[in-house]
Amino acid sequence: MNRWLKALLFLLGAAFLTRLIPFSGWFRILDTMFHELGHALLTLIMSGSVLRIELNPDHSGVTYSLLQPGWSQITVSLAGYIVSSLCSILMFYGYYKRKQTAGLIVISALALLTIVLFVHSGYGLWWLLIFILLNVLIYFLGERVRNFYYLLLAFLCLEESVVGPIFLLAQSIISPDQAGDATNLAHMTILPSVVWALLFVVIACSCARLALQFYWKSGSRTLSSK
Repeated sequence: MNRWLKALLFLLGAAFLTRLIPFSGWFRILDTMFHELGHALLTLIMSGSVLRIELNPDHSGVTYSLLQPGWSQITVSLAGYIVSSLCSILMFYGYYKRKQTAGLIVISALALLTIVLFVHSGYGLWWLLIFILLNVLIYFLGERVRNFYYLLLAFLCLEESVVGPIFLLAQSIISPDQAGDATNLAHMTILPSVVWALLFVVIACSCARLALQFYWKSGSRTLSSK
């Protein structure tokens, strides 16, 4: 079977199955955290300042920042979806390397850092606090539970990193002036929002395929060791 088709079918199956797990939607905000941290990180790299980040219950988020006009704004607008996709690769790479515990610690540290630096009120603050406490609880429940929980988070982030750009592409076609980062990029360049949204989709799908390769490799390794 073609690897792209295999990855697509696997991703669709995983998206359906994870939605059967209670409260799985709540955990999908982790991908939003990665997305907004991508914007914040690039803002700081470009010598800008981040005022605050908001994480919303509908999985949306906003990063408020101050940045000089120019190419740096383009870089920051590109960062969100790209960083989100790269994080999904890193999570599956951690699973492949059997570093689930270390990965869970890193994710919790990022959530804590987000509270300290960027999120100080609202729904996002409570979500981050509960998420960190839950991670601590999972850590002490044993390796089996910890590994399953980590893999669930990895799949949820992977799905969201792909679904988000696809919805963005649809929005850029239906309402080009309300397509989030794609609209921002369109205002700063000569390219329409649909082109930027399509770029995000291509990057997300490429990253998803690479992430799934790490997952399949881990499965092959497990089978060969039995």
